[in-house]
Parts: sequence; C-alpha cells; structure tokens
Amino acid sequence: MQTRSLGQTGLQVPILAFGASSLGQEFRRVTLDEVLGSVRAALEGGLTLIDTSPFYGRGMSEVLLGVALRDVPRRDYLLCTKLGRYDLGHFDFSARRVAESIDVSLHRLGTDHLDIVLCHDIEFVPMQQIVDETLPALERARAGGKVRFIGFSGYPQKIFRFICDQARVDCVLNYNQYTLQNTRFADETIPFLKATGVGVMNAGPFSARLLTDAPLPAWLKEPDAVKAAARQAAALCRSRGTPIAKLALQFCLANPDIATTVAGSANPANIRDWADWAAEPLDETLLRDVQAIFAPVRNVGHAEGLPGNN
Repeated sequence: MQTRSLGQTGLQVPILAFGASSLGQEFRRVTLDEVLGSVRAALEGGLTLIDTSPFYGRGMSEVLLGVALRDVPRRDYLLCTKLGRYDLGHFDFSARRVAESIDVSLHRLGTDHLDIVLCHDIEFVPMQQIVDETLPALERARAGGKVRFIGFSGYPQKIFRFICDQARVDCVLNYNQYTLQNTRFADETIPFLKATGVGVMNAGPFSARLLTDAPLPAWLKEPDAVKAAARQAAALCRSRGTPIAKLALQFCLANPDIATTVAGSANPANIRDWADWAAEPLDETLLRDVQAIFAPVRNVGHAEGLPGNN
C-alpha cells in the first residue's frame, strides 16, 4: 500500500485506512468471525492505520479491536481513536473526561499508547471549549506518553479555521466532503491546512452508501437531487463494468494532498476489494463522465451541528 506523510508528525500512513465503526454494529449486526476477518484483511491489505471511537457501538468497536489486535505486534499498526462524543446526543469535552476517556480507550484496545486522538464531531458543542480546555488536556496526556498526536474531526468546513487559528493540532479528519459529488474539503480547507502544516485525513469516500450500488439508507441526509444524481452515476458505472464504489474510492486516494482516506466495513471481502482497487489505475474517462452527472449538485450537502458551527 502506498504511504504519505501525515502533516509534520513524521508518520507515514497508508493512503487507505481501516475505519472500525462497523465493528461496533453501527449499521448492522456483526459476528465475531466478521470482526476478526475484517481486521485481518485490513492488515494483510496494508490498511495499517485503524480509526475508531468510543462512540462506535458505545465502546464495542474499541473492545472488539482490542481482541482482534491482541496477538498483533504493536509496531505493525497505527491506532487512531477519538473522544468527546459517547452517544448520539451525549458530548463531554471536559478535561476530566479527556483523561478518563483516554485511559478507557487504552484498556479496551489493549495498548499503552494511542498514535492519534481526535476530538470527535466538535460542531455539536460550543467550540471554544475545544481550544480552551480539551486540547490542553490532550497535551497533558501527550506529555504523559499516552498519546502521540492530537487533532479533531467534524463535518462543517468552518470548524477547521476556527480551531487552527487559535490552537496547534497535528491532524484533522473531515468526512463525506471529499467525494465524487462533494469536494468542499479540498476546495475550501485543504490549502489552508497545508499552509499551516496540519495533516489531512479524509473519511467517507462512499458518502454513507450514496456512492455505492447498495440501497440508499433511510437515514441518509443528502437532498433528493443528490440521491437521484448518484443513482444515475451508479448506473453509468455499471454500464461500463465498474462499480461506482471503485471509482469513488480511487478518486479519493488519487489526491496527493490527502494523507489517508478512511473506509470502513465489517465485510472482509469488501476490504480485500478496496486494497486491490487502491493498486489499480483510475479510469479518467469514466471519472469525467460521472463528474458531469454530478455537476448540477456539486458540493451540495446538509447542515450539521450547532447553528453557527456549520
């Protein structure tokens, strides 16, 4: 798997990372065999950066990852987890909870250090707390050797300048906004992050199944016009013998300004496909035709978080 530098951290990360939200049964029930097989497929395929959160499965993802990684040498993978979001509406970015959350994650994951810790979905809280309280608490955890690098994640583009103009972080994670349909992350934010030396992580290359051949879930938030364009684009890809998911993933991986793109599944076959696709060339002609379909709805998304944060 090709690697890229993550900002100024010194880490070389695979361009495709394994997202472990599915291991927490966020989308469907999973078996222990699926969990173990998925982690094994990820590591064998070179997806050696693993992204999780105590929010995923309300701790289940971290627990099962700890089981799956128990006999894997720690030097063979990088761990990224998060803190601050613990349920759909439960957020706690206090300094006390930062320390507790890190210790709980270390225990669940069966390790003595976390390579990356991100403040999770900060757009749902008054963000000044992240600058004044949460990040300083993370710096104390770093000084104690429990955390190597720190940052934050979220959906709206506004959050990145708000935090990075006031505090120093190592990396950030944005989701669903560097895709075939929505490139706001690259258009509005990545140049700023590069100029400040912040590592760039992308997640959601399939935009919550929008850019796959799977039935669209009822909880998908994108407008109807976006969904219709996605179905049209998927049909075009099928007519050319390529799943739209393959094009969507390869498009994200091709951007040299993005250190890594996180994709998640509890299906080992999917993960093996993704590793294969990462090594294959992008079909530039198909890409242009799909982008033409998406042109009328390009960068159309949805609001997320507190008013004023989105």
